[in-house]
Amino acid sequence: MNDRAAMTMLRLAACLLALALPAVAAAEDYPARPIRIVVPTAPGGFTDTVVQLLSERFRSAWGQPAVMEHKAGAGGIVGTDFVAKAAPDGYTLLAGNIGPIVITPLLQQGKVPYDADRDLVPVKILATFGNVLVVNPAVPAHSLEELIRLARARPGTLHFASAGNGQSQHLSGELFKRLAGVDIVHVPYKGTGPALTDLIGGQVQMMFSNLPPALPHIEAGKLRPLAVTGPRRAGALPAVPTLEEAGLAGYQVVSWVALFAPAGTPPAIVARLHAEVTQALESPAGRQRIAAGNAEPGAGSAHDLTALVAADRAKWGKVIREGNIRAE
Repeated sequence: MNDRAAMTMLRLAACLLALALPAVAAAEDYPARPIRIVVPTAPGGFTDTVVQLLSERFRSAWGQPAVMEHKAGAGGIVGTDFVAKAAPDGYTLLAGNIGPIVITPLLQQGKVPYDADRDLVPVKILATFGNVLVVNPAVPAHSLEELIRLARARPGTLHFASAGNGQSQHLSGELFKRLAGVDIVHVPYKGTGPALTDLIGGQVQMMFSNLPPALPHIEAGKLRPLAVTGPRRAGALPAVPTLEEAGLAGYQVVSWVALFAPAGTPPAIVARLHAEVTQALESPAGRQRIAAGNAEPGAGSAHDLTALVAADRAKWGKVIREGNIRAE
């Protein structure tokens, strides 16, 4: 290598080092101000509990809290897209869920303004939780077996509610239809609250509801639980079997909340976030608060979150194709 070539290489190395230094310095100083965590749903959900837990941990560890900001709309698209287009500096994060990350892009291929794999980087699974299959007490079924028998005897007459077309509650019902071999009719609502109201009122007969909002109605005797969708029984309903235990082989549905950052966020910042979030989730107070929401704290690395998204995309993509499900 001649002197001129050597000088060129040295200059190139110096340029690369100069470009890298600001990112390294930013990671070392991070966070220097409060962190915004966007929740792409309306206030009052379980995600709020988890974000508040993170805010307390960040304040304790770094002297900077997380500020929760709700950006609901279009099934989670609005908030998710906001974070996907935010500056990749670690100060705008997403408390995302299976809907806008997995299901909505499958239902609206080519119409969602972001690509979750391209525009977001995974940080950590925050919590996982299942749904519960509940029926109106007037329905003459006290077990999953009796419900399936009833649905087969009366095809097209049982109606199941959901929080909206394409939501996990809807696809839980579609998976049930396919595995149980029954013909039940989907009735989408604009949220879990209206769906539960009509279920209690008898306008629809059944629903795969998230457990936290359904539990008070179950305890009041206004809804009858038949099974839970997760791999294990729910701590709040220990006598209620899983759908697999009740005889529906292969049925498991687990929803989740996870933390994402905009693509391009420095890996050192992602690593710092992952470490502190893990501490928050594994603390006794964190476990207690997540368990109070009938959920389990997230485990594993950012790679585990990537694998979870990929597995759910494959699973629900098949359900959507086979059920010929379309976004309304």
